[in-house]
Amino acid sequence: MAQDMDIDFTRRNTRARPLTEAEKEKLDEFIDAIHYSARYSDDVYEYRHVQLPKQMLKAIPKEYFDGSRGTLKLLWEDEWRALGITQSLGWEHYEVHEPEPHILLFKRPINYQPPTH
Repeated sequence: MAQDMDIDFTRRNTRARPLTEAEKEKLDEFIDAIHYSARYSDDVYEYRHVQLPKQMLKAIPKEYFDGSRGTLKLLWEDEWRALGITQSLGWEHYEVHEPEPHILLFKRPINYQPPTH
């Protein structure tokens, strides 16, 4: 699915890196302060941005960061959900707003339908 969405996988960890219990505990205090934008769209995708509290970045494990950019890597769904970001299925983290690295940009196809098993 994400392969079709023009996402640069070289900017992700090779595979999702789970958080330890101690890391989760450090992040829990920030969850209520995560801000979700309204959705907006073009002809293909709907978008939203998620604003993390700036202090939260200090509690996120270093393996989630891209040292060359000084921003978070593009996160796998398991990673962003572990940080406490909650949204419906189908959203892909596709970009970080570099001037404001605490803002994560998400997109998914318009009229996304989760796969049925």
